[in-house]
Amino acid sequence: MACRQFWASRAASYLRLSLFNRTFSSVVKDLKYCDSHEWVKVDGKSATVGITDHAQDHLGDVVYVELPEVGKSVTQGESFGAVESVKATSDINSPVSGKVVEVNEELNSSPGLVNSSPYKDGWIIKVEVSDSGELNNLMDSEQYSKFCEEEDSKH
Repeated sequence: MACRQFWASRAASYLRLSLFNRTFSSVVKDLKYCDSHEWVKVDGKSATVGITDHAQDHLGDVVYVELPEVGKSVTQGESFGAVESVKATSDINSPVSGKVVEVNEELNSSPGLVNSSPYKDGWIIKVEVSDSGELNNLMDSEQYSKFCEEEDSKH
């Protein structure tokens, strides 16, 4: 393997291409993260939820997002939907408890937004938070980055 990487890097150098090892996906500073790779952005009692760049990278091209109904109650750590990709289907767990007040309907026609813009256009649900103390159970960006690095090193 090392020989192959050496050869590839020499060839890239000769061709004046940049070759680098993908080290880690992007993490946004002001969000909170679950160990199941969902993020949450809280603004008062309102929370926006999606899956992380790390998660979408491991899933591959997303082809379908199962969205919950508006008004549904969600519980921290429990599944509220699923993301289906060309590689696998994965549950989406809620980082906070509360009531779903909005779903990203755009994902019905453009599920790939989860891949191309996981922290902006690819958000999945908005929740009216019932217990803001639950945020203490989540990781900040530094903790999440370290968690992902450790998790990836095991594979």
